[in-house]
Amino acid sequence: MPYKRIFRILTLLFVATCFFALHLAAQEAPSVAEAARRARQQKEAASKPAHVVTNDTLTPAPPSGEAKTSGAPASESPAQAESPSSAAENPPAASTQDAERIKKEIEGLKQKIADKQRVISDLQREIALEQDIVYRNPDYQHDTAGKQKLDSLQSDLKQNQDDLAALKAKLTDLAGAEEPKESAPTQP
Repeated sequence: MPYKRIFRILTLLFVATCFFALHLAAQEAPSVAEAARRARQQKEAASKPAHVVTNDTLTPAPPSGEAKTSGAPASESPAQAESPSSAAENPPAASTQDAERIKKEIEGLKQKIADKQRVISDLQREIALEQDIVYRNPDYQHDTAGKQKLDSLQSDLKQNQDDLAALKAKLTDLAGAEEPKESAPTQP
């Protein structure tokens, strides 16, 4: 008889411990998702692209600087240092600046598209995690907070996908605007 009583007590303690562990696990799940969201936001804020200097981003030196660096004698004026044939080969400064501006815009759009794709990928992973959390709950039909969070994540995903489509359309327009200028033959 005392063994049955001890067995019952141990069984009740085991069941109570299991319920307590499940309760703790259910409380930790949202905090893990919240921690992942905070880490993603911090990573996005920290991953601002650094400015990279390339030949495309440098502004051309003024003609007086070219005469000094080209090895031309100091007695020659900048107008004499540049031959008429090289002036005809160089496109006007305005169209060069427009082409550079368009290239910068295209590079900026490409960076924004890459960032937006990373955000969408993160949101998709977070939605999958949240779905696991919500639907593992036996009483998920009454979990309004979980459903609300899931709906919010899905609306964020839809908004980001729409933004990505708009960015891609803008990139296509800019790339189309750049092509005719580059392919146009220069007149001598």
